[in-house]
Amino acid sequence: MRPIKLAAVVGPTASGKTALAIDIAKRFSGEIVSCDSMQLYDFAPIATAAPTKQERAAAPHHMVGILKAGESFSVSKYADAARQVIGDISERGHLPVLCGGTGLYYSAVVDNIKFLEDGFDPQIRNDLLKRAEREGLCSLYDELCGVDPKAAEKIEKNDKKRILRALEVYLSTGMTISKQRELSRAEPSPYDLCALGITFRDRQRLYDRINLRVDKMLGQGLLDEAYEIFKKNPAGTGMQAIGVKELYPYFRGETALADAVETIKMESRRYAKRQLTWFKRDERIHWIYADEMTQKNIFENAEFTIEKFVNM
Repeated sequence: MRPIKLAAVVGPTASGKTALAIDIAKRFSGEIVSCDSMQLYDFAPIATAAPTKQERAAAPHHMVGILKAGESFSVSKYADAARQVIGDISERGHLPVLCGGTGLYYSAVVDNIKFLEDGFDPQIRNDLLKRAEREGLCSLYDELCGVDPKAAEKIEKNDKKRILRALEVYLSTGMTISKQRELSRAEPSPYDLCALGITFRDRQRLYDRINLRVDKMLGQGLLDEAYEIFKKNPAGTGMQAIGVKELYPYFRGETALADAVETIKMESRRYAKRQLTWFKRDERIHWIYADEMTQKNIFENAEFTIEKFVNM
């Protein structure tokens, strides 16, 4: 079978991915498939910068707002669902355009990574959580360094979720998550990929855009949106969204609003750095430097690259 042609638009938060993906979809009869782990949920469209009604009207969007707060959805389930959507789009004669900033979700799809099935013993996870509280996360990270140094190299020492997951895989299966990932790439990808990345030569320009986006979100009603999540489901999935969890101390009367907003901006900038680190490892990505050209030039650059790709 011929590989499926798949375009992708990736990069850090607030870089302009959605606008470019829509322009590409309109030009090349495409449909957009989100690879944003938070946009899967319908609970916080402002905080997650989910595509607006106008943006959805401009181009079809998939994998957006399909889950309720609290529903679990692993990267494995996402990849399976996204592959199905991409296949359907291609069968209809349209160009699938993968768009988003969750690096693991992007890699899972474009590299056809197969993950270990979910369903590990919950007692192992509970024991690890208790140990993290009792011994501290550093102790578990040191343990991971001993059993799976390759994984530890790629995980920050304060990344509780990934540290626990790596140890959980090892303790549940006897196989390190690094070895599992090697085996997971045994099947070749079914895609012919053209990946575009948006970034900025001057990192401060990106940070300024991030700060401005947070201010705009507040004007759009972010505070009310986060407060509704705080009242209804303070321990649910909504806690993971940047722009929501940072406001909880304000709602509890523990900090001033200005300080909470500054924390949102700081965490958003940190997230952008992590995103860039992830995507810069992928040598297939054609990078577009948004601070060196106008919006029109950005699209013309992308159009030229994809024009050659679709006609190959």
